[in-house]
Amino acid sequence: MSVTVAEPESPDVRPGAAPPRPNRDVYRDVLAELMPADERLVCLDSDTGLFSGVDWGTAADRYVNLGIAEQNLMGVAAGLAKSGRVPFVNTMSTFAATRAVEAVKLDIALNDLPVRIAATHSGLSAGHLGSTHHSLEDLAVMRMLPNMTVLVPADAAATAELVRACADIPGPVYLRLGRGATDDLPAGAEPLRVGRAQRLREGDDVTLVATGPYPVLAALAAAEELAAEGVEAAVLNMHTVKPLDTAALTAAARTTRAVVTVEEHWAAGGLGSAVAEVIAELGAGCPVLRVAVGDSFAAGTGGQRHLLERNGITAAAVADRARRALTRR
Repeated sequence: MSVTVAEPESPDVRPGAAPPRPNRDVYRDVLAELMPADERLVCLDSDTGLFSGVDWGTAADRYVNLGIAEQNLMGVAAGLAKSGRVPFVNTMSTFAATRAVEAVKLDIALNDLPVRIAATHSGLSAGHLGSTHHSLEDLAVMRMLPNMTVLVPADAAATAELVRACADIPGPVYLRLGRGATDDLPAGAEPLRVGRAQRLREGDDVTLVATGPYPVLAALAAAEELAAEGVEAAVLNMHTVKPLDTAALTAAARTTRAVVTVEEHWAAGGLGSAVAEVIAELGAGCPVLRVAVGDSFAAGTGGQRHLLERNGITAAAVADRARRALTRR
């Protein structure tokens, strides 16, 4: 019996526009640009194939492929960081957050070491490989670790900015990247700042808080749908899940009537949980509703957008949650 595995879909490309680039490719190219100029930087690979053919120039001896051994990858990175280096380690998201998490916790986070974990194939972006490669727990795992910064770029431009910022962030960093290309965010947004939400749209009825490429795009599309009904939705791109921008969330809870979170992650423990924790402590009575994967494995295989729709991570779902939240308030 032969089995056909569906590859992820390509993003929609406007006529005449350059096709968007995968965030992981942008990460690779920016790192290759930074390493020759900064002798602290080291690239540790786990046989991902991402760096095949890269010309490292004078930094060639600082690229090391350690093979498919994720715990060892984290241990070696910790040792190098303790010796004054700034290692970028590369593996799939689900392996970083589950298979190697003990080493991340004890070797890296406990010692507050400047290791940058570049985790590709996050969320459902490796959906064509099935449940073993879905990564719907990593935000929960990584944000719980003391000292860890958690970054989730929403497009190629944001990836480049956040990779450059990684070089000087104190302590460990988890950089969540997808597999394929996704559409760019609209131009003209305010610059990214680590730890500060990026406001993509103003609104005084409901605030949509999203993290990651497809969730942010779904939030923007939902805001357009709601605007046609007379509901004005603010949209926050929460590219930094930890440290969370509590000031922006406090303002949202006090100036809009409800908050809806959107993420490519299980509902438990991720962005929605983090936002609910902050707003609950305010005692502002602002309802928080979540758009996320429910308490079940995302069964089957398929492209990323297919699986997102199948699991309810859509603009329609976001708009529906916003309506429900406003009714509840």
